[in-house]
Amino acid sequence: MYKKFLIDPIILMEGAVYVLTNPAMPNMVKIGKTTRNVELRLADLYSTGVPLPFECEYAAKVKDVDKTEKAFHTAFSPNRVNPKREFFNIDPEQAIAVLELMAIEDVTPSVQKEAENVDLEANISSEKFKQKQRPRMNFIEMGMELGENLIFERDQIECTIYSDTKVKYDEEIYSLTGLTKKLLGDGNKRRRRGTKWWFYKGRNLVDIYNETYTGE
Repeated sequence: MYKKFLIDPIILMEGAVYVLTNPAMPNMVKIGKTTRNVELRLADLYSTGVPLPFECEYAAKVKDVDKTEKAFHTAFSPNRVNPKREFFNIDPEQAIAVLELMAIEDVTPSVQKEAENVDLEANISSEKFKQKQRPRMNFIEMGMELGENLIFERDQIECTIYSDTKVKYDEEIYSLTGLTKKLLGDGNKRRRRGTKWWFYKGRNLVDIYNETYTGE
């Protein structure tokens, strides 16, 4: 008589994986999961004693939330700040680039919109804190001159420095972040750090910014 073995089906837990940053925790990214609304998770995280609200850089629904989160934690384990915490010393764009490949739905816009209403006073404090910690980028202060060109990493597109904070492209004036969104085709879907994508005389603007304003 043959024994009949029953194999439990693999249960895929659908949910969302998120990439968060916090102005009070520079150079750190939180990668986590939730089977609830990401908006509720953000509210929970803010109530755990952190001085400022977390900001959602990217959030996406995935087919298997547990497997996806585990893959992230394994991939970025060398950069994990504490093995018992979900914080990593990486650029948010590194995590976002991977998560975009696994996403079945980008929920970033709705999360960001709701996050702004979690605590309006705290969000104002957060913006003030960021301005103090990271001065507004000024091309002139960073050693550049009007009329010089910046090179976009993707497609090697050029724009011209129009003023101390604006650039010119295709006869229109943009902030660097605005032009970056246009070239990446994001519209207003989510935040983009413009400096990461641009180069001046072979140097990334992130490096020049840090050298100018933080001494790094």
